[in-house]
Amino acid sequence: MTKRSHTKSKGETEEVYKPSKATRLFVVWRKLGKSKSAIAGGMIVLFAVIFAVFAPIIAPYDPQWMFYGEERLPPSSKFWFGTDSGGRDVFSWVVWGARISLYVGFAAVLIELLIGLSIGMIAGYFGGKIDEILMRITDVVLTLPTLMLLILAVSMFQARSIHVTTLVMGMLGWPFMARVVRSEFLSIKEGTYVEAARSMGATSLRIIMRHILPNTLSIIIVLVTIDIPSYIFWEASLTFLGFGDPLSCSWGILIERGYSMLRTAWWITTFPGLALFFASLGFNLFGDGLRDALDVKTSV
Repeated sequence: MTKRSHTKSKGETEEVYKPSKATRLFVVWRKLGKSKSAIAGGMIVLFAVIFAVFAPIIAPYDPQWMFYGEERLPPSSKFWFGTDSGGRDVFSWVVWGARISLYVGFAAVLIELLIGLSIGMIAGYFGGKIDEILMRITDVVLTLPTLMLLILAVSMFQARSIHVTTLVMGMLGWPFMARVVRSEFLSIKEGTYVEAARSMGATSLRIIMRHILPNTLSIIIVLVTIDIPSYIFWEASLTFLGFGDPLSCSWGILIERGYSMLRTAWWITTFPGLALFFASLGFNLFGDGLRDALDVKTSV
């Protein structure tokens, strides 16, 4: 459905059609359906979500359960991905690792949104000295070595927890989100419909939430799909370096345990490494397709 409006020019009535929200969603969905890479990425993400949600049902064994006398067994009908040096089933570990990785990715992005979105909106809308101060803080955080700060921050806690790691990653990953949101607000707030709302007495909060923020959601959604695999990689890197949660079923832990035995027990590192690769690939492919679908300049 479309909304119809009438404008008069030189005594004639002209019909102008504006697409409704349902129509725009249909256009985006149709563009996504035409992108093979977006479909492939979406299917990979869907499988990862299914594994994470139904891990207790899909995994044949408890990932922490040790089968004594069956250490470092190659893939077989009993252990599809083989066993590690402690006799743990690699397939069950990989399945449960999807839950850990998706939790880290989504939780860290949520923290990033809370900080980056707030700072970007305030800086972009109000401008002036507020914008100057917030952007200088953002520039400082943006130039810091993220991985080194993650290692330093995580090592400061006596008890290493996946929740602490996620919190630290989200609190260090917001600057780019803030700069992108600020840039969008700077361009959109000069629009005629924003000026019209301001002249009608609309408050700043109403203008931000009703007129500016909805028009930045497309770029925010794309950034989220790109940042999720980045956080997954950060968590795996920290765990591989020995700064992760030793009690979690992270893919990074299994990769760290098996890298020294790569020649004799390649499956211990290969399968969690492939899971990490495909999860990141899926989010990136879907994010690229979503970016093209949300771009109004592309053809329908």
